[in-house]
Amino acid sequence: MNAHVSIARAVAAISLALPLLAAAQNVAIVNGKAVPKARLDFLVKQATQNGQPATPALEQQARDQVVMREVFAQEAERRGMGASADFRLKMELARQSILIGELFEAHNRRNPVTDDAARAEYDKIKQREGGTEYRARHILVEKEDEAKGLIAQLKGGAKFEDLAKKHSKDPGSGERGGDLDFAKADSYVPEFGQAMARLKKGELTETPVKSQFGWHIIRLDDTREAPFPPFDEVKDQVKRALGQQLLQEYQQSLLKAAKTDYKLPIQN
Repeated sequence: MNAHVSIARAVAAISLALPLLAAAQNVAIVNGKAVPKARLDFLVKQATQNGQPATPALEQQARDQVVMREVFAQEAERRGMGASADFRLKMELARQSILIGELFEAHNRRNPVTDDAARAEYDKIKQREGGTEYRARHILVEKEDEAKGLIAQLKGGAKFEDLAKKHSKDPGSGERGGDLDFAKADSYVPEFGQAMARLKKGELTETPVKSQFGWHIIRLDDTREAPFPPFDEVKDQVKRALGQQLLQEYQQSLLKAAKTDYKLPIQN
């Protein structure tokens, strides 16, 4: 009898504990309906993944949010809004959006961008964007003869800056004595950039340089290596850009493989 009594008491204790365990998994009860704690945990997880610190205040905000959402959702259900055709369409689109997000996140997890890949991409960008920058001055005029006359004045001792302010048709640089600041040669029209790059520091073009804008007299004042940020400063940006590129390639592979009578915008 004692054994039977002990078992009965244990069963009774478990029965009493089950509602308490279930209640521990809920945030609140709204109009008799439980609000699962999993919703609260998910909101907190999302917030911390987005950079917010996990604090009691954050958890309280999330708790308030899930309870309010339940109150409003119940009212919408009571009014029959969940049965409308528009609601079902919105739900389907939302379901697809969530699924697509999960698909892309899984792809990113399976294909992480390594530091070595980021370094290789950084080196390519640096090679393309780096190189020599030139600081030049120029005087722009409409006629070749006028340009030749100004060159003669410069060779005779006239100051480049003074002639640029007085004669240059380029309003931006003319006011600064012809100063164009530092720039790469390919940032100018080819005729100008090539002539400038052939000069040594302090040299002046012997003959006027013709471009679509008119006739140029160019003086090279200085050169330098184009400034470029160190890898560690931009590594995260490079990784994000590479990750986006990999994701786009994955998306295009899925679009190409799909059989559809609709012409999708496939990128090569």
